[in-house]
Amino acid sequence: MHRVHLITTGGTIEKRYVEQAGSMENTEPQIRRCLSLLRLPDIEITVEELMNKDSLFMTDDDRKLIAERVVAKAIEGVPVLVTHGTDTVVETGKVVADALAHDAGAGNVAVVFTGAMTPFGIEGSDAIQNLTESLLATRLLTGGVFLVFHGDVFPIGHVAKDRENSRFRHI
Repeated sequence: MHRVHLITTGGTIEKRYVEQAGSMENTEPQIRRCLSLLRLPDIEITVEELMNKDSLFMTDDDRKLIAERVVAKAIEGVPVLVTHGTDTVVETGKVVADALAHDAGAGNVAVVFTGAMTPFGIEGSDAIQNLTESLLATRLLTGGVFLVFHGDVFPIGHVAKDRENSRFRHI
């Protein structure tokens, strides 16, 4: 049985349409709904709903908290998947990579970040694709921090968001 610890932090993948406000907002986590649509017979996923923020509003303290939670699970030898907003996912990933580098016991498992450009539940959403690919990546990757998005795997130190084309690119 493959084990994965999934940490939710918010971002577009967790946004919902709020009719009263007429906008997409981070109100309640959506990841359990996403997971319920997948066939995962040989995987045990624990979900930690850490926060539910648009990544543009994340603080240094938020990033430090995310890093602390990732390191705690990585020390246990459990791969970690973090859902995160796309605007600052690379910044957070680098903070996590730095924290892992300072803890010798935590560097042997994969830490995978993912998110979505279009919210789950909206036609054409990439949430399920990115989530599925990221879960597979936790089986295949070892030792490092990665962003998995749209069929690609990026080492966290070699990726940037291409806002114009709504994707990520290797740098």
